[in-house]
Amino acid sequence: MQSSTTGRIGSRFEKARREGRCALIAYLTAGDPHPSRTAALALALERGGADILELGIPFSDPIADGPVIQRASDRALKAGTTVRQVLDIARAIRDKSAMPVVLFSYMNPLLRYGFSALCRDAREAGVDGVLFTDLSVEEAEAPVNALREAGLETVFLAAPTSTERRLRLVSELSSGFVYVVSRTGVTGERDSVAGSAGDLVRRLRSLTGKPLAVGFGISRREHVQAVAGYADGAVVGSAFMRVIEENGGAADLESKVEAAARELSGR
Repeated sequence: MQSSTTGRIGSRFEKARREGRCALIAYLTAGDPHPSRTAALALALERGGADILELGIPFSDPIADGPVIQRASDRALKAGTTVRQVLDIARAIRDKSAMPVVLFSYMNPLLRYGFSALCRDAREAGVDGVLFTDLSVEEAEAPVNALREAGLETVFLAAPTSTERRLRLVSELSSGFVYVVSRTGVTGERDSVAGSAGDLVRRLRSLTGKPLAVGFGISRREHVQAVAGYADGAVVGSAFMRVIEENGGAADLESKVEAAARELSGR
């Protein structure tokens, strides 16, 4: 495993490498079950062993996400969650933690907020970077430049169907890490990690020394262990959001989320 980045994201990957493990990157849909609980849930994930947080901005048409996260976005929107509230949540996390926070978003909410304002406000809130789910790398130069001028990292997705040219662009435009999509389709829990993930990581290794994190279908401890054999990080989303979906009204929700993270991280 190798890393060439600096800052909070790079430091977390380096720490995981020194400890002989892959980093656990945890996804949360901001605002589910309510905006007032998301910061506490993020801190619970960190206590359970999460290294980096993907803070999802809820969107009405999350085409890359499976049913669990789609329902989470719907609940978050019905709870009134806005981009400004997501930034406030990030600020609340930063007040209590040095855990890297990456905004996970489709472009529409960011453009509606105002991209220049988003870059400024995200940096002021303590956000470390932005992961784009639907921004084509061929059209990403201007947004990437704006984010980097604000001191924010950028993350793009590399898919098993990506051409060599696209993988090169993804590698060049990603700075925090490259998100390696393990399989075609949408996010969600699976029984095993797709064999294509290892092949894609090997293709990317020849193009970049940046951290490579595998996501889509990682939902069990054995999945994280399998990914650790060839990647720098494992991304888990639906497994955490299912815990929140099934226990959203529970007073001990944070404890349940922490326990889920501890199970996945093995820490």
